[in-house]
Amino acid sequence: MSDFLYILNVVSPVFLLVSLGIILRYFKMVNDAFVSLTSKFVFNVSLPALVFLKLYKVDLAVTFDLPFVLFIVIATLFVFALSWLLSHTLVNQRKNKGVFIQGSFRSNYAIIGLAIVLGMFGDDAMVKASLLIPFLLPMYNVMSIVALTVYNENDIKLNIKQLAKEIVMNPLILGVIVALPFALMRWNIFPALDTTLDHLASIALPLALIGIGGSLNFEAIKRASRISMWSSLIKIVLAPAIVTLIALWMGFTGVDVGIIFIIFACPTAIASFVMAIGMGGSATITGNIIVLSTLGSLLTFTIGLYLLRLFGIS
Repeated sequence: MSDFLYILNVVSPVFLLVSLGIILRYFKMVNDAFVSLTSKFVFNVSLPALVFLKLYKVDLAVTFDLPFVLFIVIATLFVFALSWLLSHTLVNQRKNKGVFIQGSFRSNYAIIGLAIVLGMFGDDAMVKASLLIPFLLPMYNVMSIVALTVYNENDIKLNIKQLAKEIVMNPLILGVIVALPFALMRWNIFPALDTTLDHLASIALPLALIGIGGSLNFEAIKRASRISMWSSLIKIVLAPAIVTLIALWMGFTGVDVGIIFIIFACPTAIASFVMAIGMGGSATITGNIIVLSTLGSLLTFTIGLYLLRLFGIS
């Protein structure tokens, strides 16, 4: 019981902040303009500051784990391929296959994932998880665009140049890139700048989680389709279960297994909605997937992390 309460105390603050966003939206203290502005601020300022602070003092020779990174990258490709394969069985209309695939593999890892890793395993694990950002975020973008392009009906073409620019200029990736020379050269920053960045970083995850709650549309649940249900189940149940079992079979242990589970158990990223609209996909289905996977992940995170702790795996 103590293990279960420990897990619940780690997971529940994340979802209590999401719930706060929902409540504030209900009382009209949060609206679309607030969510849009705070999301931009968090994405462009606060989260990059958080990532930079977690990485710039790190000894990369000790922290960077190439087998771990390769496993995460290959597992992400595997989940993408599995989602594509299952779309042929679970989705009848061709135009909806792209949003199904995106919803099934694209994790809200940079916000919800990092928050739970930090609460569950502490700063060292947070650093290890942050080092995955320059690998995973470009993959999420590229694979989403490929799936949505292949199955779009609006004759939208893949713009390689624009995609490359978006990846290179992604603020989170820039946060990692800027931190690397500081970590490699063991440079320090001025205490005043360190304190300023710490203040910015401290509001990143709470504000982002409140924004997620404020952006959830519960009308979508009433329209929840079979496609959305299956995509959500793949995202928060099937994918993390399969990948975690493979990780155990391959010899990963301890915190590494916990991080792997959290990354793949994260709900579908809010960015999927913007991407789907821009690429001509169904906004309704994507919204359904985001809401269902976000609400469902409270249960799946709690059960999954409890089982890992119960069996002494992480």
